[in-house]
Amino acid sequence: MSDKICVGAIAGAFGVHGEVRLKSFTTEAADIAGYGPLWTENGERSFTVTLTRPVTGGLGARLSGIATREEAEALKGTTLWAPRTALPNLPDDEFYHADLIGLEVVDTGGKVLGRVRAIFDHGAGDILEIASTPPLLLPFTRQIVPTVDLTAGRIVADPPGSDE
Repeated sequence: MSDKICVGAIAGAFGVHGEVRLKSFTTEAADIAGYGPLWTENGERSFTVTLTRPVTGGLGARLSGIATREEAEALKGTTLWAPRTALPNLPDDEFYHADLIGLEVVDTGGKVLGRVRAIFDHGAGDILEIASTPPLLLPFTRQIVPTVDLTAGRIVADPPGSDE
């Protein structure tokens, strides 16, 4: 497991005074400001986040050290990371996406299906992308994915149509 979790991304500049449009990946969008300084993925820069207002597609925010629109625009696409220790512990049936990426996926008979490559959320629930030939997309539900064992580094899945 990683010692940091991606909690948001900068979608671009907002206004002319250095505000950014921030996309939060936290359950409650405003929680992103409460995790202390957030870091860039490479750990070279950190920012204290002060939320200013809701904006279309995210939140308006000020980042420490960013004072102009040009500085804010230069950060577009930057992901923001919080130390795992700053985040809440999750119940046993919830997982940080970062912890699922790379896990081996096997079917209920033990046959290896591949590894989790990505997780998508299109609004109706998470979808696991399994790296295999061809790639496999699985709804991340208890029915389809009955077991996630982070300690063993594997997921047991019962893909639709596997009973046929």
